[in-house]
Amino acid sequence: MRRTSTLIASTAGAALLLVGCSPKNAQPEDGVGTAANWTAPGGGADEAGYSRLDLLTPGNIDKLGLAWSLDLPDEVTLESTPLAIDGTLYFSGGYAEVYAVDALTGTLKWKYDPETWKRRPDKFHFGANRGIAYEDGRIFTAEMDGRVDALDAKTGKVLWSAESIPPEAKYNNSTGAPRTMNGKVIIGNAGADIGGRGFVTAFDSKTGKLLWRFYTTPGSPDQNKGDAAMEAAAKTWHGEYWKTGTGGTVWNGMTFDAEANRIYLGVGNAGPYDPEKRSPGGGDNLYTSSIVALDAGTGKYLWHYQENPRDSWDYKATPNIVMATLTLDGKPTKVLLHAPTNGFFYVLDRDTGKLVNEPGKTTLITWAKGIDRKTGRPIENPDIRYEKGATDIWPGTVGGHNWQAMSYSPRTGLTYIPVQQVGARFSRNQAEQGDDAFNIMGLVVRPVVKHPGDGKGKLVAWDPVAQKEAWSVQHDLLWNGGTLATAGGLVFQGLADGYFHAYDARDGKDLWKFNAGLGIIAAPMSFSVGGKQYVSVLVGWGGTVAAMSGVMDVGWKYGAQTRRLLTFALDGKAALPKEPPRDMKVHALDDPKLVLDEKEALAGRGMSIACASCHGAGFRGSGAPGPDLRESGIALDYESFRQVVKEGRMAQGMPAFQWMTDDQIRKVWTYIRIRARESLGTRKAVATGQGSNPTPAAPLKGPVTY
Repeated sequence: MRRTSTLIASTAGAALLLVGCSPKNAQPEDGVGTAANWTAPGGGADEAGYSRLDLLTPGNIDKLGLAWSLDLPDEVTLESTPLAIDGTLYFSGGYAEVYAVDALTGTLKWKYDPETWKRRPDKFHFGANRGIAYEDGRIFTAEMDGRVDALDAKTGKVLWSAESIPPEAKYNNSTGAPRTMNGKVIIGNAGADIGGRGFVTAFDSKTGKLLWRFYTTPGSPDQNKGDAAMEAAAKTWHGEYWKTGTGGTVWNGMTFDAEANRIYLGVGNAGPYDPEKRSPGGGDNLYTSSIVALDAGTGKYLWHYQENPRDSWDYKATPNIVMATLTLDGKPTKVLLHAPTNGFFYVLDRDTGKLVNEPGKTTLITWAKGIDRKTGRPIENPDIRYEKGATDIWPGTVGGHNWQAMSYSPRTGLTYIPVQQVGARFSRNQAEQGDDAFNIMGLVVRPVVKHPGDGKGKLVAWDPVAQKEAWSVQHDLLWNGGTLATAGGLVFQGLADGYFHAYDARDGKDLWKFNAGLGIIAAPMSFSVGGKQYVSVLVGWGGTVAAMSGVMDVGWKYGAQTRRLLTFALDGKAALPKEPPRDMKVHALDDPKLVLDEKEALAGRGMSIACASCHGAGFRGSGAPGPDLRESGIALDYESFRQVVKEGRMAQGMPAFQWMTDDQIRKVWTYIRIRARESLGTRKAVATGQGSNPTPAAPLKGPVTY
């Protein structure tokens, strides 16, 4: 990897940082949270991913070693950041299991399994969960079907259980972490990609009583009547949008401001993506792609800032929202820091939601020239909504920054962002559909790599006052983990290649790394017990890497590497068993006696979108959350494959596709078999793209959440 720098700290500045003094661009610390514990997904209510512990420094980081590890053999995708509460670590698994672990030894204290697959098999589809919440001796977890459970932190006993998704919200599901708000717990949900209407639900944290619900997009005229926020939003939609779908789900970023008693919501993309399909003739389509501020006590709308009016590219405001205090024009100003998927970096006044400076570009951006400071609206480039045919846009649907949390250090005044660069092609022409393209509610979308830096990620240190990059570290691979900043002057990040790094927070120098044996996408955290500082991270490559396998397949194989929780400390001496390395070769299976029909394969390709979120676009597997079916013995035999598809493997995360006919299953199986032969070089690729006439795919089934 390469490191570039546009802001080099002087030797004197470095010395000041190491002894705890503030460098020139440092900002006041808000004092949110405590140093010893890590009480929320982002450390504290500020969601800054910042540890106030300073025992680990650039001067002693070379002595950091593994203190202990905990194998998690039942897990696949691990996206959450553990909480640390008085010597116990708590974290969630891919299907909202909750683990309680002794922070000093790594010994499992208890495990809670909600067994969603038994309760709601129709909702059990995608193994992704980004964390849990804590308040007053209770742990809160949200399952895929929208159930919220409150657990006793000492025993794991269920204290109450409540439904956050009503029956009519049939497209919605929960993958994000709840947040607590002084006696309340709030949860959002996903489903915008298939038109689900967004909302959040708040419960009493002691009893589970539903207190309020706020919808982030309008419903029908009857549903909106009397609701000022929904009536205002409805004026920005055209047609019978409530029948087509709206999107705007809140599946990740939420930040509670205790001082103002507000909750800030990061609202997701519009759905359908095609604006002419969901709102023909125009309209900003509020409150999609927006930050929305609500009164935490009542759920009443306070203000909003829309980052992408009339979103047409799966842009979302769902990445974490950080509260900070910046010195602007000589005065301390309470702000929100946000790096959404559209590639810009926003600094908003917490009281008003207005821009406090002109947003800067954190990655390659082609959809807009910039953001108008006076109006807050983007200065868009022409013909970006596929008006004249297929359109390539940067950033693509993966975004310049996604759910992997950024962190902010008030010591350095810098924000540390996991950034990626990759484009996307959007087309209404179904002939554009190919092995790497999704038909999402009538719009064909595929990743595009053609500019220098495409398909790769960076760690970017961003100055929110100057609105420019301070330094960056170039990564070889695209999809990397969230970041942790510490008061000791360090930034931690796990990477797709399986290495866990510590960088100097001042200039990005790579100071230390550890081979975790598997790609990391979760953000690390830090805590202390007995006056000693520890750093923990979950290792579990997976999630959306399958759906975007064309740019995210890095050679990890399903079930080959062990998922783990790793905890580090100075002078740690533990070691990990050797894991199989990354392997980009496809070990496909084939039966040469099988006679395959190419027309059936084309039809199967159109239907295979139902399988892509686990087994890969075009059945190019990426190691998780499902196996590469070209390498599967079950998928080699049609009858075995049909049985598994019909019955599912619910306990392992495979739903039962009972809606598929035997004819449809055979066509999908034929497509798998031809894809296997293509990888072996024994058959030419099935015709794709311009000139081909594949069977149109059904609307996307299941979540495409990151």
